[in-house]
Amino acid sequence: MKRNRVARLLALTLTFSLLAAGCGATASADTKASAAVTSETSADQTSAENEDLPQTAASGETAATPAENTITAQETAASETAASDLFTDRDLAQEADLSEATAITVADGQDVSITEAGVYVLSGTASECTVTVEADKEAKVQLVLDGVSITNTDAPAIYVISADKVFVTTTDSENSLTVTGAFTADGETNTDAVIFSKDDLVLNGKGTLTVSSTDNGITCKDDLKVTGGTYQITAASDAFEANDSISICDGNFTISSSKDALHCENDEDDTVGSIYVSGGTFNITASDDGIQATTTLTIDGGTFDITAAEGLEATYLTINAGTVSINASDDGINASNKSSAYSPTIEINGGDITVVMGAGDTDALDANGDIIINGGTVNITANSPFDYDRTGSLNGGTVIVNGQQVNQLTNSMMGGGMGGFGGGHQDGGPQGGMGGGPRGGFGR
Repeated sequence: MKRNRVARLLALTLTFSLLAAGCGATASADTKASAAVTSETSADQTSAENEDLPQTAASGETAATPAENTITAQETAASETAASDLFTDRDLAQEADLSEATAITVADGQDVSITEAGVYVLSGTASECTVTVEADKEAKVQLVLDGVSITNTDAPAIYVISADKVFVTTTDSENSLTVTGAFTADGETNTDAVIFSKDDLVLNGKGTLTVSSTDNGITCKDDLKVTGGTYQITAASDAFEANDSISICDGNFTISSSKDALHCENDEDDTVGSIYVSGGTFNITASDDGIQATTTLTIDGGTFDITAAEGLEATYLTINAGTVSINASDDGINASNKSSAYSPTIEINGGDITVVMGAGDTDALDANGDIIINGGTVNITANSPFDYDRTGSLNGGTVIVNGQQVNQLTNSMMGGGMGGFGGGHQDGGPQGGMGGGPRGGFGR
């Protein structure tokens, strides 16, 4: 499992991240494989992908003292490196190398078994068909969806049992994966998603993938990345779910979820379960949370239109850039006690954020710790704009509450902390709103 390495790298990106360019793309020639089934298997594509994340964060870092409230040039450089290293060249390539690909046409009632590394082009229409990947732990497998449609009653359309990493790449085509009934477990594995992967999963491409599920839409029990493509997800539970991390730098997402649209949680380890977004367009309707992470949720870019009970939720939540519009019936942005590794904090350093709250016992920005606003524009319509258990600091940016610009953060909590413009922090927390981000273990 790569979760400790990814967690350290994500921690470096959380505050004042410099990933301004977002995703890059490397395209091959626009070709398609033959629709006929071939018996040839492509060569191992490992050499086509640069190595996975280097361990740039030192494991021996110590927590910051209250006086450490600035970011050094060295830390800024480390943050930039970590962010760019989240996505490999092959992650970012929106077209697969089809020069040695195997073409597969799906058929009714016929499962497809993939046991070796390579590129496999899937096309055709089928029912009761599962594409299963059970390859060596070092194998990289790329499934290219080229106008494929699969409808199952009780099993995933794509089921990754083992591999190093699996890519699901759409060509410039329409693709559809559907499960209509209750999922049947595979032994002790509760295969509860239309795409279910036990190992690292990357979604990319130039086409559209439509997923309809009676449970989860896409589940990854390791690290999930999305770098391109168009996704239309309807799920009775979570639309996108991962155990260790979700990282997104591009894509168009239309999501209707009866639980969370994006959910990252590891039941066995509350120090992982992070979400990082630097680009993409998100149109989210969710009955519970729009985006929920156990540890950190970082937004470095993207456009979000979220209607949900709660818009954004994590233990440490950072917004550095992007356009975020939230219409919520409970909490708009919520920093809650989900992880033992971080102190609940909402930190806003940039971006254009609009939060509209429903009537009743609702809070626009709710933190079981601190709220820190250093920059950006925050426009709130709510009876209770701020609710924090410790302190609130307004150090910069523009904050508008019910049509009026404010210069301090009021608190709906009785006996709330030391709010106000430029207000300090106590209990060893972030000082003056500047040193709040978890930078390689800081602020924990």
